[in-house]
Amino acid sequence: MENTQRYFFGKESKLKSRNLIQQLFTEGKHVLVYPLKAVYIFGNEKHHLQAGVSASKRNFKKAVDRNRIKRLIRETYRVQKPTLENHLIQNKQTLSVFFMYIGKEMPEYDQLMESTEKIIKRIVKIADENKGNSK
Repeated sequence: MENTQRYFFGKESKLKSRNLIQQLFTEGKHVLVYPLKAVYIFGNEKHHLQAGVSASKRNFKKAVDRNRIKRLIRETYRVQKPTLENHLIQNKQTLSVFFMYIGKEMPEYDQLMESTEKIIKRIVKIADENKGNSK
């Protein structure tokens, strides 16, 4: 078990503040990679990176289905998070992001992993552009 990296999605990394979530949806921008949509905003004062997840009750009536989708999204984000986190730390930026599942059928893990990876790459690219504009 040498040189194995552990990935975490702890309590401090979860987006729970109602005010911050409300600000995220009113002022934030979005990235869409079907079946995920991510709403993000730079400039989180409390933590350098926080994330939240959701699945629509309209499309998935059963709570077990919604919980499964949210669990899959959290897992794919947890594995991809170090890429985004390292980039934000290097550029001294902070970010809040909220992932929403907008598909109508139960997703596969691989499909969500691919979508999450593309979203994170786009956010990293946008963070680079913001860094360039602020100087």
